[in-house]
Amino acid sequence: MPRKTPKDRSADALRPVKITRRYTRSCPGSVLYQCGRTTVLCTASVDDSVPPWMNRNAERGWVTAEYNMLPGSTNPRKRRDRSGKVDGRTSEIQRLVGRSLRAVADLAALGPRTVTVDCDVLEADGGTRTASITGALIALVDALGTIPDLDAPPLVDTVAAVSVGIVDGQPVLDLDYEQDVAAAVDMNVVMTGEGRFVEVQGTGEEATFTDRQLSAMLKLARGGIAELVAIQREALGRDWPFQ
Repeated sequence: MPRKTPKDRSADALRPVKITRRYTRSCPGSVLYQCGRTTVLCTASVDDSVPPWMNRNAERGWVTAEYNMLPGSTNPRKRRDRSGKVDGRTSEIQRLVGRSLRAVADLAALGPRTVTVDCDVLEADGGTRTASITGALIALVDALGTIPDLDAPPLVDTVAAVSVGIVDGQPVLDLDYEQDVAAAVDMNVVMTGEGRFVEVQGTGEEATFTDRQLSAMLKLARGGIAELVAIQREALGRDWPFQ
């Protein structure tokens, strides 16, 4: 039998996921993504131009992301980023989200336009970066669906992410904050719906881990991401763009 976590959740079980599409009206893609107590608002905007660093005559488009934790998302309060400056963690996460979305985007089919997905954490209880990636994909699909000259969203696959770790010597899926703090090993895994890895970020927290533990964590992550892809598909319903 799977080991139970301190909150009586099986070590191989995801936290409860709730997805609310079209949460706001101002963006073509808007998703409130909740996993356990972690809550992220993902909004996707479309701009009919490309970033200045790209060739002005570029025929390809761009997908990028920004990430932010709102002051009230944590206790104690998180200070706001000022003057356009972001801390190293924020910069790392938003680049990860952007890379993950671009891994499944057909930028040539998108054409010379930019889609920006903003991920704003409303409440943080672990796994904010993985929740941002999983929710951002849904917001991206909705935003792409509003572009009139595209026959279908220019995506080659879905993408989702989940955390895993070693807690009390055992592999655990989808760590909340309490588990994350106690984890000897912490890992974030990003995968496509077809089961291909986009990124694996793993660190021993004053500890090491074995090949067997790595394999166990990746197995947990693969199973969790398969569940998340099914949840994405259910949330999008008839708007699911993949075969």
